[in-house]
Amino acid sequence: MRQRFATSALFVLALVLIFVPAATTAVGVDSTAYRNAVSAAGMQTHLQQFQNFGQASVPAFGHPTRVDGSVGFTQSVDYVVQQMTAAGYQVRVQPFTFDRFEETAPPVFQRLTPTQQTYANGTDFQTMDYSGSGNITNARLVAAGGIVIPSPGGSTSGCTAADFNGFPAGAVALIQRGTCTFREKATNAKNAGAVGVVIFNEGNVDPNDDRLGVIFGTLDPPQFDRPVIGTTFAAGRDLYNLLQSGADVRVNLSVTAHVVSTQSANVIADTVGGRADRTVVVGAHLDSVDAGPGINDNGSGSAMLLDLAKQMSNLHISPTNKVRFAWWGGEEFGLLGAEHYVSTLPKAELKNIALNLNFDMVASPNYVRFVYDGDGSATDTKGPSGSGAIEQAFLDYFASQGLATEPTAFDGRSDYGPFIDRGIPAGGLFTGAEGIKTAEEAAVYGGTAGAPYDPCYHQLCDQWPANIDLKVLDQMGDAAADVLLQFAMATSSPNGTNKASGNAQVSTEFKGSKLRK
Repeated sequence: MRQRFATSALFVLALVLIFVPAATTAVGVDSTAYRNAVSAAGMQTHLQQFQNFGQASVPAFGHPTRVDGSVGFTQSVDYVVQQMTAAGYQVRVQPFTFDRFEETAPPVFQRLTPTQQTYANGTDFQTMDYSGSGNITNARLVAAGGIVIPSPGGSTSGCTAADFNGFPAGAVALIQRGTCTFREKATNAKNAGAVGVVIFNEGNVDPNDDRLGVIFGTLDPPQFDRPVIGTTFAAGRDLYNLLQSGADVRVNLSVTAHVVSTQSANVIADTVGGRADRTVVVGAHLDSVDAGPGINDNGSGSAMLLDLAKQMSNLHISPTNKVRFAWWGGEEFGLLGAEHYVSTLPKAELKNIALNLNFDMVASPNYVRFVYDGDGSATDTKGPSGSGAIEQAFLDYFASQGLATEPTAFDGRSDYGPFIDRGIPAGGLFTGAEGIKTAEEAAVYGGTAGAPYDPCYHQLCDQWPANIDLKVLDQMGDAAADVLLQFAMATSSPNGTNKASGNAQVSTEFKGSKLRK
């Protein structure tokens, strides 16, 4: 972390604006003063507070957490409100209620015949979020149509009613992951008379996600009315091969779960000035998973936003366009806060959003500097028009500092999802989650090849200070400050027009951290 120095407000007001064509919208603002003010030292203060708030949840949860519905989350909301109010922003809390999925007993999946096997929860299988409850014993397992092993990718197993022709009522359905959502597969199985559903991973190699391991999936609300689990490819393949051999496969399947009506909130802080018809929304999610206090995921992004906002105020920067800092609730349950925000905006206000910048996990211990691939040139997942200009602004900044970057796809894993669904350009930064660092990446960024970018992802050990890399947090904070300032001072939207609409346009693979299909 490099040394910071104080800069006068007069210097900031004297920033020279060098305009370039509207197609890029970046105006060439000198961001030096802003970048020098935004620091890892400033962010550390907020990270320590988030850790303290997580500790406040121990009496109720048995461990520190800032999950929605906990004291830790409520204290985080109150803290952000206090910080932003003191900094002079127009602050509002946007409450919303959602059904939080909870399992109240460990799930069970066992094969009884032709040989016995007990599958391990979390290793061989996992309950789908919003699965129904049920205790199914000695039920026949029957495969749906469309299963292909080995899979070339694009399996349609269970995607149509025809895949269940002749399916015996009262059986458990075995379905292969593929092109349609888990909810669609489970619904088709239910309509055919299935009492439970087992969806196994597809088995092909896919560079964008794991098609071999356990499926950590969601059915999306509302809660389904029968148990649904996701398994590894190996577990599903072995069951399917037994069925193909003519064996009578019998299973036990048990899930005990319910939903809890939970009060959550978004915190939204607007600059006093700036053009409202070109609002720049800068977001990060404030909640953690149940398992831990979420200091990298996403205390790091939340702390970055706090410092970005506070230093913008301290330097008396008057943006050309309104800047809206937003801390979202309910991200870990499916981007619920960001979705509530965009879905409840009047159409005219939705059209006023010029772009969304998203910062989720920006201090991973075994990091890579990832930039969202706005133009789809590297990941084949293109964002709405203008997203490429946002990506380029980040790439230009990192290049100016001699820092390498890698592209990451718009796969629906963070709060940009509801924005790109409605045609709003988006971009942002990410330093890696459960993905494995390659030898090539380790050669460039250091760290450990063959290990996760964040070894504590969604675990209790995601705590301050052990699970934060201050060096990359400082680098990401500088990049965020530079790009935010460019678009805050821009004279047009990044796509040159206002194309946002209230209609969802993108069907993403993920809903937050959970797979949808």
